[in-house]
Amino acid sequence: MTDHQHDHDHQDLPEEVQTELERLAECLGQLHDPASGLPLDELDAEIEVGFEDDTVFVGVTLGYPCASQEESWNTRVHEACLPTLRGGPLGDAQLQFELFSDIPATPAALSTSPEQGPAPLQGVKNIVAVASGKGGVGKSTTAVNLALALAAEGASVGLLDADIYGPSLPTMLGTEGVRPQVKEQKFFVPVEAQGLKTMSLGYLMTEETPAVWRGPMASGALNQILTQTLWCEGADELDYLVVDMPPGTGDIQLTLAQKTTLAGAVIVTTPQDLALKDAIKGVEMFRKVSVPVLGIVENMSLHTCSNCGHSEPIFGSGGGARIAADYDTRLLGQLPLAMAIREGTDCGRPSVAADPDGEVAGFYREIARRAAAQIWLNVGDEEVPVIETS
Repeated sequence: MTDHQHDHDHQDLPEEVQTELERLAECLGQLHDPASGLPLDELDAEIEVGFEDDTVFVGVTLGYPCASQEESWNTRVHEACLPTLRGGPLGDAQLQFELFSDIPATPAALSTSPEQGPAPLQGVKNIVAVASGKGGVGKSTTAVNLALALAAEGASVGLLDADIYGPSLPTMLGTEGVRPQVKEQKFFVPVEAQGLKTMSLGYLMTEETPAVWRGPMASGALNQILTQTLWCEGADELDYLVVDMPPGTGDIQLTLAQKTTLAGAVIVTTPQDLALKDAIKGVEMFRKVSVPVLGIVENMSLHTCSNCGHSEPIFGSGGGARIAADYDTRLLGQLPLAMAIREGTDCGRPSVAADPDGEVAGFYREIARRAAAQIWLNVGDEEVPVIETS
C-alpha cells in the first residue's frame, strides 16, 4: 500500500498557509472510509488539498464507486477540518469538498502464461462472481441487484447470466424474447437493460432448446458467451462484470475461475444450517483456485410481518456472521425476506431499479460498496487483507 498522496502545488502560497494545508491533509488521513472500515491513511486513497480565492478545496478519491456518499463525506470532512481551520491563518476561508472515484483493474495472475490461463477479459476491469452452494437462496436476485447497485453508485457495469441450467436474467430485467445482435459473425453485442450491459444464455435459447447440459457442454457454452461478448466498444471499459453463477460447486464454477482472472466472489446464503454448510463449500472451492472471497451476503435473514410489523428470523440467525468469522472473510450485509424483493424481480423491476431510494435498495448499495472496496484493497495489497466492518 502506498501512502495517500497530497496532490497539490503549494509553492506559491505563504509558508504558514502551506503548513496549514499539510495539517488539514493529516487530519483528513485519520477519517475512516465506511465501506472498508479503514482510515484513508491506510488506504490507497488520494487526498488533495488546495487554497485559492479564500476557499480551501478538499478532494478525496476512493477506489470504488461511491456516488451516493458525497453528502455524508462532505459532513464528515467539514466536522474534521473546520476546528483545525478556525484556529489558524485560514480561519475565515470557505471549505469546498468533492468526492471522486477511480476504480482500478484486477491485474492478471503474474505467474500464468496465456496458454495456461487465467487471463483478463478484454474491456473488463473486474469480474465478480456471485455464487451459492445450493439453489433457492436468492443468488440471482442478489446478483442482479448488486449489478444495479454498482451502476447506481456510478460504475460502468455488465451482468452475465452464467446460470445456464436456469437462466433467469431475462425475466428479472424484463428482456424476455430479446435476441442479442451479432457483430462480425462471431461476437455478441450485449443487451442494454436498465443501465447494464447484459448477456444470458436465455437470450439464445428457445423454448425447445434443451436445458439439460452435460458438464463439458455447459462449460463450453459459458466460455463462449463470456469471451465472445463485446463487453466494451472503444475505450469505454466496464468497471465491473457481475457473473450470476449456477448454484453449487462443480465444473462450471471451476471453468470460470480457471479461464479468466476473477476479482473475487460474493457468496450468497440464508441463515439456515443446510445453506450455511453449502456456503462453506463455496468459500473453500474459490479459495482452492486462488479466487478471493469478497464476503458473505446473508439473504432472508429477517421477516417483518406486513400486517403487524413483528420481525422474526424464520431461518435462524447469526449464520452468515459465523461463517465470515470462521473463514476470515466479511459479512457484506443481511437482506430481509421481503415480498417486494421477489415481486420486483418477477416483473422485471428489481428493488434497486424499482425503488432506488428505498430501504432494500440501500442494503444492496451498501453491499455493493463494501464488495467493491474489498476489490480495491486486494488490488492494492498482494497480501489481501480482510477489511473490518465499521
